[in-house]
Amino acid sequence: MSRLRLVLADDQAMVRAGLALILRAEDDLTVVAEAPDGAAALVAVARHAPDLVLMDVRMPGTDGPTATRRLKAEPGAPAVLMLTTFDDDEVLEAALDSGADGFVLKDSPAEALIAAVRAVAAGGSWIDPRVLPRVIARARRPSGPGGHDARLLQSLTPRETDVLRRMCRGDSNQEIADALRMGERTVKTHVSAVLLKLGARDRVGAVVAALDAGLPRD
Repeated sequence: MSRLRLVLADDQAMVRAGLALILRAEDDLTVVAEAPDGAAALVAVARHAPDLVLMDVRMPGTDGPTATRRLKAEPGAPAVLMLTTFDDDEVLEAALDSGADGFVLKDSPAEALIAAVRAVAAGGSWIDPRVLPRVIARARRPSGPGGHDARLLQSLTPRETDVLRRMCRGDSNQEIADALRMGERTVKTHVSAVLLKLGARDRVGAVVAALDAGLPRD
């Protein structure tokens, strides 16, 4: 079995140790490096080429959003799962704009953390339900007093809507392909169309736009 290679970035050594203990207990996960700040995380990524970076938001020096933006600017960037706390409102917008693939709260149970890591590493998205209202509020367009226009959803084809619903569940492209009985390449085409029509830069942005525009959550 091939293992998912992870880099942990958090300025608290005890937090990193706890995360590593949880993740290394799983047969399909391995922690290849730890970093005390965003700058060290960038070095670790260049050295170890991980599948995913578990990135804390608040770190001295180079913080999580800054490091994530730099990572995502490079080709072949790893997935980034952002670690946050419930009261991180002042940095949540920066984290959302950084291109992170998911958000998980630090006090999440081990099984939720592991599920988030697997989902994001597989190409899906993950937004902790407890932080979702804040993510939506921060992502709303200034020109839209009611948030994202519900008419955006009407621009999607029925198949694109099906794909978007699965994206909101956090499914990867392969999981969407299996559920909807289509090829993964076709799924990628639909995902690209959804991002374009919703004006979203990435999957997290598409999920936020969809839920804010009123797409029912299954």
